[in-house]
Amino acid sequence: MNYLQAKKELKQGKVSPVYFIYGTQAFLIEDFTQHLLNQVIGQDGSDMNVITYNFSETPIELAVQEAETMPFLGANKVVIVKDFQAVTSQKPDSKIEHDLEVLTQYIENPSPESTLVLVAPYEKLDERKKVTKRLKKEAAVIEAMPFDDRMMKQWIEEQATTKGIQITKEASERLVERLGFDLLMLAGELEKMALYVGEEEITVDVVDLLVARTLEQDVFALIDFAVKKRLDEALVIYHDLLKQKEDPLKLLALLARQFRIYYQVKGLSKQAYSQKQIATQLKLHPYVVKLANAKVNQFDERTLLTFLEACADTDYAIKSGKIDKVLALELLLMRMTQKTETK
Repeated sequence: MNYLQAKKELKQGKVSPVYFIYGTQAFLIEDFTQHLLNQVIGQDGSDMNVITYNFSETPIELAVQEAETMPFLGANKVVIVKDFQAVTSQKPDSKIEHDLEVLTQYIENPSPESTLVLVAPYEKLDERKKVTKRLKKEAAVIEAMPFDDRMMKQWIEEQATTKGIQITKEASERLVERLGFDLLMLAGELEKMALYVGEEEITVDVVDLLVARTLEQDVFALIDFAVKKRLDEALVIYHDLLKQKEDPLKLLALLARQFRIYYQVKGLSKQAYSQKQIATQLKLHPYVVKLANAKVNQFDERTLLTFLEACADTDYAIKSGKIDKVLALELLLMRMTQKTETK
């Protein structure tokens, strides 16, 4: 099940004796674990009934033994095993030997007084391994993977509901536009906006007022203004970034990266690749591909190649000492404005 489904079951009081959490999203892993502890131990529960091990430091049989031991003062117990490498094909980080047969036996007959949580912060699992197969069959499996658009909207709504507020669809979209899929930053900004609006609704105006644009968003804006031949506005953003101590070479690298993504997305789209397939092929987050796909029709491939060559020429001119880097990027923006062609 995904993270949102698992959270829903917790709220309904459904707690599994064994959880297997895998995926690359550390925020989701930590958030679910905290909600699990609140549900099983309670916010006022004893820390003595929360035991954490690291798979690279402690034999797994000790964690199983702890899970089989009666909880302190008759309460419930949560045993957490972090960095559970046994389900991957990678070589172990330590020489600790583990008796995984003890674990598989426990999974088949877990203690009713304990909740065992195995955390594997990895994208891929080794499906051939016995322990992986057993966990997928017997445990509650939670995927802590990057959200797609639908899950992101659900997550933002769930976060808002938890804070006792509402957020408009447009505000939710603007928030993701500003921050991308960084869940930690999104959670922090939602908390800040919730304090600001009180019992009112979060609107686009609130997002614009309280949530700062990221550097990547400013780079998007630079490109958009250049495409629309609005050089003055592009230069205003550029000089604002300079006041924020952003290095022109860093901005140049981000511009080049964005044009490269546009060029690759445009080429793969012409070959009838879906956005999901493009994201996999280019090893990009699906949201990045979605944003690029919405912009690529503003360019033909020849223009994108021209921009990439201009970025490379500018980079060489700066690093060879032929031109000042601040002036070089201004001239690049002017060239982009003059050479933009749409198709």
